[in-house]
Amino acid sequence: MIAAESTAGQLAPTSVVILGAAGDLTRRKLLPALYNLFRDELLPEPFSVVGFARRDMDDDGFRELTKESLNEYSRREVDPEHWDQFLGNVHYVGGTFDDPEAFVALATRLKALETGKGMPANRVFYLSIPPSAIQTCVEGLAAAGLVSPVEEGQPFTRIIIEKPIGHDLESARAINDKVAEVFAEEQVFRIDHYLGKETVQSIMVARFGNSIFEPLWNQKYIDHVQITVSETEGVGTRGGYYEEAGALRDMVQNHILQLLCLTAMEPPWTLSSEVVRDHKMEVLNCLRPIGPAEVAQRVVRAQYGAGRAGATEVPGYRREDRVAPDSTTETYVAIKAHVDNWRWAGVPFFIRTGKRLPVRASEIAIQFKSVPPVLFNAGEAHLKPNVLAMRIQPDEGMSLGIATKAPGLRLAITPVDLDFHYGQAFAEESPEAYERLLLDVVAGDATLFMRRDAVEASWQWVSGILDGWAGSGDRWLPEYAAGGWGPVEGERLIASTERSWREL
Repeated sequence: MIAAESTAGQLAPTSVVILGAAGDLTRRKLLPALYNLFRDELLPEPFSVVGFARRDMDDDGFRELTKESLNEYSRREVDPEHWDQFLGNVHYVGGTFDDPEAFVALATRLKALETGKGMPANRVFYLSIPPSAIQTCVEGLAAAGLVSPVEEGQPFTRIIIEKPIGHDLESARAINDKVAEVFAEEQVFRIDHYLGKETVQSIMVARFGNSIFEPLWNQKYIDHVQITVSETEGVGTRGGYYEEAGALRDMVQNHILQLLCLTAMEPPWTLSSEVVRDHKMEVLNCLRPIGPAEVAQRVVRAQYGAGRAGATEVPGYRREDRVAPDSTTETYVAIKAHVDNWRWAGVPFFIRTGKRLPVRASEIAIQFKSVPPVLFNAGEAHLKPNVLAMRIQPDEGMSLGIATKAPGLRLAITPVDLDFHYGQAFAEESPEAYERLLLDVVAGDATLFMRRDAVEASWQWVSGILDGWAGSGDRWLPEYAAGGWGPVEGERLIASTERSWREL
């Protein structure tokens, strides 16, 4: 996680090659991120952005696609002066992933660009491709001589792999094995865009940079933790993908478990990437397994039914395009998890995520234990416990709920929030998550990226739930109305512990 004040002068000139350059991720996120890094003078000079895809177009065609992408998705308007400068560094090579000659052509083009610009052969390959194509692309890169070994003082080669990495533990290991045949682990950057968000990066700062929190960050003072990732949209045009994934694979195995690790990890003794990732790995090792026999008591899954999204009537999940009418793929999952170590013994971590929920929001909420039932919390008072809420999206920031006396002659206690909003506190606009993460890859900083052992440990934990579902024989899932907060079973899961979900 490189420092915010880093400048391009500290980084080596690099070629960023996007495999799958005509896809949605490239247009919506990657090209705007690279342009905004260039606008902020954070990309090292000289540099190249090289698109590689099967679409038949040349440099001019890819530049036009890039301009359309920036006009539609960049967080800042395209500046003509910066655009012309950026444009000269955007190039394209056409070819299919299963054609070895296409990778040879890519290697030839890269060498020509690097020679012409006087650049070293530093290369970052971004695999913006389906998981099924990862192994083929890795083989193609290796066969074309595009992967350099890790050697001190020599040009670097790095590869970025998008989630999902595999469909289960076995497939994740197969992908990791294939990647490891060609790339050293320090060359591999498994990206999770959630970890590039400002609030996620601030979790460690909030914990370890403020003396008021860390002494209380344990089972003596914390009652429970809630991690919520709610989405208002349905599956849309991604029904085919979602049928293979579901909420557990799509959100919990990667995004949410990474948030849990940052929340629960022990203080690292340095911010070096390996130390931070070691401490996150310890949390995964301490997650209490959920075996097939325990799934019914600790996990809830459901699907959204017909309902309303705002003022619009929307269909249920099984009526969406490319979704089987008898599908048992979950669009909502809630889990009661435990981290079995000294710090968190007895503290439940409640996880929930779902589509077609009332609001789009991601939040980590730390609920502290109630004050003793005396003084202001005696009798019928029932003071609300203190809650530290870290909002990840869309309104990045955090709030701390406290009790205070309401104005007046009578003693009346009322809850209030001490509220911090990034957008209000800082005049500078926050960079997009992909801007931070791409810059970290160029800098060689792997702090915010998943290591192989963490990916496989996450799948190992999720596998118990998947096995329980596979053996359940369920032919239908509970439904919740689109626009609601999920099924009644999700409410019962947390209510069984005499707690309740937070209102977002």
